[in-house]
Amino acid sequence: MQDYEESVSFLGTWGPFQRRVFFLLCFTAIPSGYNLLSVIFLLATPSHHCHIPAHANLSQDWIQASIPVQQEDGRLERSSCSRYELDLVQNLSALRYTTSLNLIQNLSSPDVLLSNLKREGCKDGWSYSSEYYQSTVVSEFNLVCDDQWKQPLTSLVYFLGGLFGCFISGQISDRFGRKPVLFGALAMLSIFSSALAFAPSWPVFTILFFLLGIGQITTFIVVFVLGSEILTGSTRVLFSSLCMPEVYVLGTMLLPVTAYVVRSWRHLSLTMAVPGLVCIPLWWLIPESPRWLVSHGRFQEAELLLRSAALENQVEAPCVIFPSANSEKAKSKKAESPSFLDLLRTANIRHLTLILWLIWFSLNLSYFGLSFNMSGLYGNPFLNYFLSGAVELPAYFACWLAARSLPRRLSYTCFTLMGTLALFLIQITLNSYPSVTLTLVLLGKFGILAGSGMLYVYTGELSPTVIRSTVMSSCAMFSRLGSSVSPYLMQLAVFYQFLPWIIVGSLSLLSVLVCVLLPETFRQPLPDTIQQMAVTQGFRWPWASTPPSKDDGKSAKDQTSAPEVICSTHL
Repeated sequence: MQDYEESVSFLGTWGPFQRRVFFLLCFTAIPSGYNLLSVIFLLATPSHHCHIPAHANLSQDWIQASIPVQQEDGRLERSSCSRYELDLVQNLSALRYTTSLNLIQNLSSPDVLLSNLKREGCKDGWSYSSEYYQSTVVSEFNLVCDDQWKQPLTSLVYFLGGLFGCFISGQISDRFGRKPVLFGALAMLSIFSSALAFAPSWPVFTILFFLLGIGQITTFIVVFVLGSEILTGSTRVLFSSLCMPEVYVLGTMLLPVTAYVVRSWRHLSLTMAVPGLVCIPLWWLIPESPRWLVSHGRFQEAELLLRSAALENQVEAPCVIFPSANSEKAKSKKAESPSFLDLLRTANIRHLTLILWLIWFSLNLSYFGLSFNMSGLYGNPFLNYFLSGAVELPAYFACWLAARSLPRRLSYTCFTLMGTLALFLIQITLNSYPSVTLTLVLLGKFGILAGSGMLYVYTGELSPTVIRSTVMSSCAMFSRLGSSVSPYLMQLAVFYQFLPWIIVGSLSLLSVLVCVLLPETFRQPLPDTIQQMAVTQGFRWPWASTPPSKDDGKSAKDQTSAPEVICSTHL
């Protein structure tokens, strides 16, 4: 509806109704953020080596020496997947301490004696370090060595769950409403987080993890869409570009703290269910989106909701809130039911959609690839991931400042190029300067995250109300496709140590190059119908605005006000 924001202007932007919605929706963003990095801590791979059973009767020196030493990433490390043949080690140990064999007795160390023995696999299982984790899915189900492929596959399944959730949640939300989908997703988070703790095997865990991924991304998308449609003006800017992302980040920062205290993966899974359970009672306090109701021709429900909000704000509502409610045009809107296929139906929207999909894929592959590669950095993993989350706070603050007064493409280009430069410089410092490397990683994440916030500016401002949730979900689907590939980035280091960082930086650069094809939306009206979406353009400088053309005079004239920006955090 073209004049929606003018019609609801009597409510103001920061009354008791808006404050209630604002803070409650920020609160409901916590469960999604809290579960985002669960894949990292539940599936962490502790240091491990072949288990030497007690009946082998070997001293500690001989147990340690029975694990071969090999070179990994320029360092000498004990082998994780092989040992010297245990029978030969036992025989040699017995000879070593036979007093009559002075020649063997005088040899320097067990390592010298064992260096030429044959090797065998870990027939008696593995011993895992408990320095950081009491237990993980990897250590409990032995997803190492020959079964090492199961660990990144499980991460892939989690992100594929998010991809599937993006595909269905947007269309369901656009068809049946934002509120039912939001609380259904919160219920999924709580139910399947709890169920993970009782998974008896790796296949069962993987299935439940897939379902958890559906709930995680769906919660985030619907909170963003619901808040951006209920709130108006500067309140929407504050919610979408600063407060919701910051609260979401606080949720991601809480998980490393919890994982540091709760070292068992089963207990951690149970803890992950708590935030979602706490949010379920908010059903009676969070309203449906009146803007969505209007776009579906449900004017009576929208007016009832807005009059209730007027009473809460102690303002007087007009006798008729939506004058066009009984017009033939309004009645015809009720029959409209845009679908996923509408994103590809015409040339203009198809070009916009394909460009956005490519950018979301590239940037989110870079973001999650960066997150997974942090496990390879030196230092305490809990501290590293806490700092990784903490750097997102200033990133979204910078995004909010840019969203208030700067063109979208200029902001996106500057933020993402800064992150890309930092990622390329990591190749120089990775093996020599651990502190500098960590600083560059955090700087790279700052740039990519701030760029992600500006990416939401584009997606939100280009998307019409009637299909906004579907657009957001389709983009999030491609972002999840990128994050699904990200667990395998670390595997590429086998071929070349810096290859993961080169790929991450290159994809960030690619997203900047294709971004210049998007039209500038700074201070342009928020579209309500597919026909009002902006058109693609050729290459221009990122700071060049796209003023309405003369041919578009009708659309510009019909749009009575320029709603504020929509933007948010990563998926």
